[in-house]
Amino acid sequence: MNALASRVDAAWAVLHTVLDPEVPAVSVCDLGIVREVIEHDDGLEIVLTPTYSGCPATEAIEHDVLAAIENAGLGRARATLRRAPAWSSDWISDEGRAKLKAYGIAPPAHLTPEAAANTAMPIKLFGRIAGERIACPRCASERTERLSAFGSTACKALYRCMACREPFEHFKPI
Repeated sequence: MNALASRVDAAWAVLHTVLDPEVPAVSVCDLGIVREVIEHDDGLEIVLTPTYSGCPATEAIEHDVLAAIENAGLGRARATLRRAPAWSSDWISDEGRAKLKAYGIAPPAHLTPEAAANTAMPIKLFGRIAGERIACPRCASERTERLSAFGSTACKALYRCMACREPFEHFKPI
């Protein structure tokens, strides 16, 4: 393995330890926010796609990503935001989905085969599907009700399980 590849690989390893500030159970890589790590003559470029354009955590994520790269001794780095294609909840890794569930947040269902394959697709608004069942991350019951379209962040909705009576958040499919 050459030095260039090992530096990029080391950066990816470091980025897998950077936790999302709004959902600290998952890394920014688990969420699919980190799109690329590119080696340039003047340092590393970390390409990020925010979960949505107005996400208030974007600046904190940029800061945390750059601080982690610097603290790992990987040299100069810059963060670049790439908004196209728009982030999709399909970019959340299987490991990330498992971590969300273990943390008490119901992970989103996969939306499309195209998004899962990380290929370009037209932007669509994915609303709540009539009759959609959201399983409780604690007891797995599908007897749940939505209490609010918004949870602690705009990308989550608040639900309650009718079986175990526990409230939980559902990461919205986008």
